[in-house]
Amino acid sequence: MPAAQRRTQLLETAVHVFAEHGYHAASMNDVAEAAGVTKPVLYQHFSSKRELFVELLTSIGNELRDTIAKATADAAGPRQQVEQGMRAYFRFVDQQTDSFRVLFGAGARRDPEFASFARAVEESIADSIAELIVVEGQPAAHRDLLAHGIVGMTETASRHWLAHDRVPDVDTLASQLSRLAWSGMRGLDG
Repeated sequence: MPAAQRRTQLLETAVHVFAEHGYHAASMNDVAEAAGVTKPVLYQHFSSKRELFVELLTSIGNELRDTIAKATADAAGPRQQVEQGMRAYFRFVDQQTDSFRVLFGAGARRDPEFASFARAVEESIADSIAELIVVEGQPAAHRDLLAHGIVGMTETASRHWLAHDRVPDVDTLASQLSRLAWSGMRGLDG
């Protein structure tokens, strides 16, 4: 297998291993075994478990940001941006649950370096949302705080949704939370 293809395979396998076991409990041996390679092959691509995990966090974070950016790029207006952004986010959680768990899970949150990757993703999503909160006289710092509240609401709702058999379906969840967020943002002008 060509090196680039092998590296991709190892990253895909590592997502599942880290999602299942967490960063601290998973070993490079677990990743190698799950990928069907020897540890020396794994170490040819990643010099340490930490390097592998950082690359995963970077890749997942970029993918989530790109997914939301693409979904909102052709929106007709701010409300549609909220709806399409939420739908893209929740579909990502639904279709790439292990990636969501790796990026936002406790294993990543316990380490300051790892946590910085999740915060960077949250910051970029919040920055996009803050631009949609247009209220006369509302200082930028307040819009930023409110946007982070929406990001927190979305992440917490995702955890609850995953823990409760993914009910309601992903599109209903996205629709309901986008309406809640939009209504909340529109209620700020009064």
